[in-house]
This record gives sequence, structure tokens and C-alpha cells, in this order.
Amino acid sequence: MSTEIKAPTFPESVADGSVATWHKQVGEAVTRDEPLVDIETDKVVLEVVAPADGVLKEILKQEGDTVLSDEPVALFEEGAAASASAPASSDDAAEAEPAPKASADLKISPAARKMAEEKGIDPQTLTGTGKGGLITKEDVAKADAPAAKPAPAAAPAPAAEVDVPAGERVEKRVPMTRLRKRIAERLLDASQGTAMLTTFNEVNMKPMMDMRKQYKDLFEKTHNGTRLGFMGLFVKAACEALKRFPAVNASIDGDDIVYHGYQDVGVAVSTDKGLVVPILRDADTMSLAKIEDKVRDYGLRARDGKLGIEEMTGGTFTITNGGVFGSLLSTPILNPPQTAILGMHKIQERPMAVNGQVEILPMMYLALSYDHRLIDGKDAVQFLVTIKDLIEDPARILLEV
Repeated sequence: MSTEIKAPTFPESVADGSVATWHKQVGEAVTRDEPLVDIETDKVVLEVVAPADGVLKEILKQEGDTVLSDEPVALFEEGAAASASAPASSDDAAEAEPAPKASADLKISPAARKMAEEKGIDPQTLTGTGKGGLITKEDVAKADAPAAKPAPAAAPAPAAEVDVPAGERVEKRVPMTRLRKRIAERLLDASQGTAMLTTFNEVNMKPMMDMRKQYKDLFEKTHNGTRLGFMGLFVKAACEALKRFPAVNASIDGDDIVYHGYQDVGVAVSTDKGLVVPILRDADTMSLAKIEDKVRDYGLRARDGKLGIEEMTGGTFTITNGGVFGSLLSTPILNPPQTAILGMHKIQERPMAVNGQVEILPMMYLALSYDHRLIDGKDAVQFLVTIKDLIEDPARILLEV
């Protein structure tokens, strides 16, 4: 008896998805909870697994097809054995492929043709291993030049190949994923639909680094292996600053301003498929250890594509850290409908004037991008100065002063 394999139930904010990758083919045996297909939405890639041991009987939605919430994508037969008509292996397929034509249809790269002429090798005798039977430099290098045949005199290359540089000029065209398209749409909306400005400041990281050095071992031991990082302290500092400047924590809804009485802080995480922003709900009530543990968990699951849509929905403020990739300074872009985003950057030692003396200090540039329609320059600057003051004197975070 066949069972329908359905797409996951999408939340109201997600209209549809598309089939990204089929991990199994028709007639192939699968085990319970083994991944069958990835469904890509605007926000996340969802994995559909086998409900039991059996065989994938029929694929109803091919890769690239659009699917709706709970729509059937395949038929599954529980307990059945693998069909003998399963797709042939790659080795069998390779043996079934016809040999490349050796006449006018000969395909050879310019670099391979030049090498063949220098070695005295007839390209007609070669078998191409490149795409579509293309003869590459490696194919020529593997062939032995005839001993009795002298190398031909140098002849001018064909006119069509004169301007082509040596080596293969490979191009690859792939469709943009739904996630990447959605990211592009949101970034374009943010740049065109907001009055975005960025203000900068710099913060002395030495007090925080000294505190981390002093307590990191005790912190890790006390909190069951949770490491003390900088992100947790920045989240705590941001929550305190958001309480003092409610407009930075607000959003615009049509002609209304929505002031949020809570701090849901998004932490930007980079993955192979694009940037995602999981949310720390009620971050102001979370302990430092809880924040660090949650950020680490989000990072690991984001890279494995295991984040749920609900974990990336909402948020009143965002923090992004380009410093982990070496960025010294940047202008982060807003994450609508939020009206502000804080950008952290690389910690760089620089000579600084302190009480009339030059000291080498670990400094970090901070950037706050904000929507000028709602947030005045004065509030934005003072918000960023508050972050700076709290980071340079971490005790103030605990004392809320």
C-alpha cells in the first residue's frame, strides 16, 4: 500500500516552497528517518524524511517544482524491497555512453590542441574525458607521442583561437535559490524603502578582554561547558541600551509606530546558503550563560540547515558580527521592519591617546545603521555611545547604570 509523502506544514508567513534536492530516486530502498527530499522556502530549507523502512515508489514533484503546504510530493511503499529497475550506477552509465566522434565533431580545448601539436599527437586518436567529450590537457598529457614521427613544424594557430588564453575558461550557470532570492528582495526593499543612515564609534575592548581572560575558565566550569564570548555581553549591553532608547527597539507599520515592550534580539549567522537571523526571545531576561549557549546552538544548527522557521520570525533588533571574517569596518543594512542594526567588527590593536600618553589598545569599530524616518540622529548616536560605555565598563551592565 502506497503512502503519500507530503511537504511540511508552512507557517502563515510562508506561502509556498520549492523542491531543492531529491536524496533518493524511484525504486531505491530507504530506512526510517532517512532524508528523502529538501524543501526550500523563503526563510529556511526543510528536510522531509522517510516515515518507515520501504521504497520510494513515485516522485510527484521534481526538483525546482513549487509546492504548497502539506502538498504530496511523492508516493512511498512501506516494507517493500528495492526495485531492480533502480537507476544504473555511474560506472554502468559511463560504459553505456558512446565514444566521442572523431571527425568534424571533435571537441578539444585550445590548450589541449596546442599541447597535442607540440607532442605530435593526432587529436583524432584521443578520447575526451571533459564535459560532453571535450579533450582536455590532461587527456593529451596521458597519451604517448609516436617515437618515429617527428614533431611538425610550428604552424600559425587558427584565427578563431588567437585571442583565447591558454587553459579552460569554464562557466557555470545555476538558478538562484529561493533563500538567496528572498535575501536579495529584502535587502533591496531595505535600501529603497527606508531612510537608512549609519553612525560609527569605536570601543576599547581591553576591559572586556581582561574580564573574559580572568573568568572564562570558571565560567565554563560553572555553566557546564558554555564558553564566555563577546556576543553575550554585546547582547546584554544592547538590551540595556534598547530600554533607554525605545525608538531603536520600535518598528514602523504603515502610518503607525509600534513600540515593543520586550527585546527580541536577532543574531545574524552566515551559512553556505545565505545569511539567516535566528531570534533570542526576551533576551533581556536571559542570563549571560543562556545567551552564549543559545547563540552557539543557533550557529551549529544554522550551518546544518536545522533551524525552524519560527526561530527566525520576528525580532525587534539585530546584531551582526562581520569581525569573525576579518571586517574592520562596514555599514550593516537594516532587517525590516526593524529600524536599527548593530554591526560589530574585527578587534585591531591601534595606538590611542590616553591621558596624554600613547597606548596600544585592542579597539573595535561599532556601526549602527538606523531608519531616520523614526530615529533621530541624536538618539542613534547616544544609543551607540551607551553601548560603548557599557562594553568599556562591563560592571555597568550588571548594575544597569
